[in-house]
Parts: sequence; structure tokens; C-alpha cells
Amino acid sequence: MSAQTAEQLATKKCLPCEGGVEACSLDQAKSQLANLPGWRLTHDGKRIRKDWTVKHFKAGIEFFNAVRDVAEEEQHHPDLHLEGYRNVWIELWTHAIGGLSENDFILAAKIDRLPVKLKEAK
Repeated sequence: MSAQTAEQLATKKCLPCEGGVEACSLDQAKSQLANLPGWRLTHDGKRIRKDWTVKHFKAGIEFFNAVRDVAEEEQHHPDLHLEGYRNVWIELWTHAIGGLSENDFILAAKIDRLPVKLKEAK
């Protein structure tokens, strides 16, 4: 997989993955993340994660509802986390291969296009 811009990724559709394909290499993942600001590698390069501090609890739930809609449309489902009522984070990985696939980067690019009410900096 060669690195693509966020715009290129966001126009693509996730493909079903039932295993049997190679996960992205660490170098491929790092190269792709250079085009997805805020996303970072976790779990020894097998997952990507992004964190947000939202304005309030309701903003977090609204954001997750929007993510749910995109995830259902793409049939690729992230792990969603809400801590301390306004700290949200999303982790993506392709469960069937135990690592990262192009689908994870496609979904990350689409998530980045969603509206989110962030906590204002002081």
C-alpha cells in the first residue's frame, strides 16, 4: 500500500476483510499517518488512535453517533472510548488480520471529516 492523501482515502470505500491478507508494515503505516494529522500508532504499530477533548458529554455522544453512521456505511467498526465525560478516543485496526489495513486509514480519513464540538482552549 502506498501512502495516499486524506482526500484520496476519504473518497474510497472500505472492502470486506475476512483475513488472509497481510497487514500493513510499520513503514507503510508510518508513511500513511503522515497524511492523517493527530492519528498515532499504538500496540506495536498494529493499531492507530486519535484523541479529542470535547466540549461536554453530549458533544462526545453526538460525535460517536456520527462515527457510528460512517462505520455502518463502511462496514468497518472502530473501538470508541469516552473517559472523564469529555475525553474521547478512537482506535482502529482490522481485527481479522490482527493489524492495520487500508480500511483503517480510509475510516480515519472519513472520521476526520466529521464535525466535533471541541473544548475551547483557555
